[in-house]
Amino acid sequence: MVKSSSKELNFRQSVDVMFNRAASFVDLSPKMIEKIRVCNATYTVRFGVKLRGEVHTFVGYRAVHSEHKEPVKGGIRYSLDVNQDEVEALAALMTYKTALVEVPFGGSKGGLCINPKDWTEEELERITRRFTFELSRRDLIHPSLNVPAPDMGTGEREMAWMMDEYRRLHNENIDAIACVTGKPVHLGGIEGRVEATGRGVQYALREFFRHPDDIKKAGLRGDLDGKKIIVQGLGNVGYHAALFLSEEDGSKIVSVIERAGTIRNPKGIDIRALKEHISSGEDMSKFEGGVFEEPNPDAICEPCDILIPAALEGVINVDNAHAVKANLVIEAANGPVTAMADKILRDKGVFIIPDMYANAGGVTVSYFEWVKNVNHIRFGRLQRRNEERKYHILIDALESQGMNFKKSFKKEYLEGAGELALVRAGLDDTMRAAYMNIKTALENNPELEDMRTAAFFSVIEDIALHYRSIGL
Repeated sequence: MVKSSSKELNFRQSVDVMFNRAASFVDLSPKMIEKIRVCNATYTVRFGVKLRGEVHTFVGYRAVHSEHKEPVKGGIRYSLDVNQDEVEALAALMTYKTALVEVPFGGSKGGLCINPKDWTEEELERITRRFTFELSRRDLIHPSLNVPAPDMGTGEREMAWMMDEYRRLHNENIDAIACVTGKPVHLGGIEGRVEATGRGVQYALREFFRHPDDIKKAGLRGDLDGKKIIVQGLGNVGYHAALFLSEEDGSKIVSVIERAGTIRNPKGIDIRALKEHISSGEDMSKFEGGVFEEPNPDAICEPCDILIPAALEGVINVDNAHAVKANLVIEAANGPVTAMADKILRDKGVFIIPDMYANAGGVTVSYFEWVKNVNHIRFGRLQRRNEERKYHILIDALESQGMNFKKSFKKEYLEGAGELALVRAGLDDTMRAAYMNIKTALENNPELEDMRTAAFFSVIEDIALHYRSIGL
């Protein structure tokens, strides 16, 4: 968690302030607003694991914000900063996020107060399996009730351990592998899940640039080609967003900010090379593809077209928001802009694409993985070759009439869509539709003023409608 001024709100307070601002425009009773806002339940567990000759006690959490739809969905993070307030705020964001992108889940979140680097892989596995056992005893991991996923400090490896432990505990459950998402593909995962959140950021920006009125509001022109981008955090989300934007859209990643320092290159950083350099264990200062600077809190305030905070909560706060010089901020992380900073940026005319939309790629593809698991069939298996056959018939008929097609076109066109192509198409469609839902809310209610408030407004109405429909 980024430390800021004592005047600043904490993460949970920021989420509540943003929620309440939108709720003030919704025609609902205060009691219904409160029901939508509060976290339904939070479970705290303290368990011991014998490691290195002695018993170590670990503290874990699983918060369930809303069960208006089930299963509830949300990641498990491993971090020493994990606490009840944080997981409850993140669980709330998951509820709003799933409602916004029309994924039929409620919101949940979990965490274990641990630094993964303090433990060996074998020790982490034992800790993770014991945590899974504790969650399973209370149905806080279950394919029909509560489905975790990776988050900060966890990944495919931890999800594989959790899935395997759950399956051992419930070997009679035919859907057991659907108890978590974000698994390795060979263990029931889905292609495109690792890249999903970063890919969602790319699709969100592409959709933004399809709307001339929004481009104008941000003081930008054209499209993503040539845009100068600063990325804060080169973890899974920041890396994939930066990689796709630079290699597929022609954007220039002019600065990458990490804990160890900042790499700058006005001509554009080779993101793939930088990631390989960091992953190899080499000192960041020895990277030859840019100029290294020591850690500096003001690095996020350098001029750029687009700023992508992709790491922690609260990196843009009351202390530095006035100095941010980006035209557009897209929140790839959860809660990187505090409520007070949000107002400062809006008053400055900075266009903000909010986290509950921009960060939704992960839960969208997690939904695809869950559907794949409960249906017990991979995407594309039934229709791919049938599509190829029809395309071949069409091309053969056209060529028989004298038309000629390039080999590259035929190769791309004639190949039926496999799982990865279908996942990417589904994610793209989801991000486009969600953006238009926000735009529609803004057009119908101009008093909302900005995308974040419009997104909150949209999901509050959606959740309230669901509650009313079931007689609450």
